Amino acid sequence: MKETFKHDMIRILAVIPAGILFGVNTKMFAKGGGLFPGGVAGLSVLIQQIFMKFGGISVPYTPINILLNAVPVYIGFRFIGKKFTARSLEMILISAVITDIIPWPPITNDLLLLSVFGGVLNGSAIGLALKADATSGGTDFIAIFLSERKGIDAFNIVLFMNIGVLFTAGLLFGFDKALYSIIFQFVSTQILHIVYRTYMKQTLLIVTDNADEICQAIYSNSHHGATIMNSEGSFKHEKRKMVYSVIARSEVKKVIKLINNIDPAAFVNSLPTTDFRGKFFYRTYD
Repeated sequence: MKETFKHDMIRILAVIPAGILFGVNTKMFAKGGGLFPGGVAGLSVLIQQIFMKFGGISVPYTPINILLNAVPVYIGFRFIGKKFTARSLEMILISAVITDIIPWPPITNDLLLLSVFGGVLNGSAIGLALKADATSGGTDFIAIFLSERKGIDAFNIVLFMNIGVLFTAGLLFGFDKALYSIIFQFVSTQILHIVYRTYMKQTLLIVTDNADEICQAIYSNSHHGATIMNSEGSFKHEKRKMVYSVIARSEVKKVIKLINNIDPAAFVNSLPTTDFRGKFFYRTYD
């Protein structure tokens, strides 16, 4: 109980710098350059600019962002996990308020620099939030719900939403800003792939004399199963066992260390897994 409380507090505190970084980036890089980040944040910025251009009304970012996140947050609480959603709500509130209250202007007028370095900060902020078991809200909740709870590939849905936002922004405010926003979103995605790898899968092929112990270690530490196959060495024709398992990429180092402790002579081949079919353990978000 004490360990759980400590772990929860660490994750809650870790969301704070992520929210601040996300808010600073939205204000100084995205809004400062007239760019549109992906997801609900981009839609919020677009709505702000529409109000200003066609009505001369300056609408704060926070109420728009919170209103757009209302349904996704409900989906999170209802279907994904209460603690996960609460931390994500913390991220949403911190980043939205920071976006509204900081007075800092853009640090440069060069749109390419704003697009590239804004994308770097955006991906870093989202990655930091994900490591703390939270998200920046909006489409993240929808993507998790559709992909992991309903078995639907949510990538295209999120992609078409972002395309819709950028196309609308291009029609209203010029396609130069929309095209620079694509650079912003592309860089953000690449940075996220670097800093957050939990969603990626890795295949382990392990030739060993301690197959049962290794299978138990894999299950105990990652909750993933394994398959034991008979194998034969081509040189000495010795009979050995091969363990086959697919785990999350973030768990690879830990699992390989456990394998080496059990059988220092084990041969381990670790391969990236881009696609597979069948049951796979997905950890809960709380």
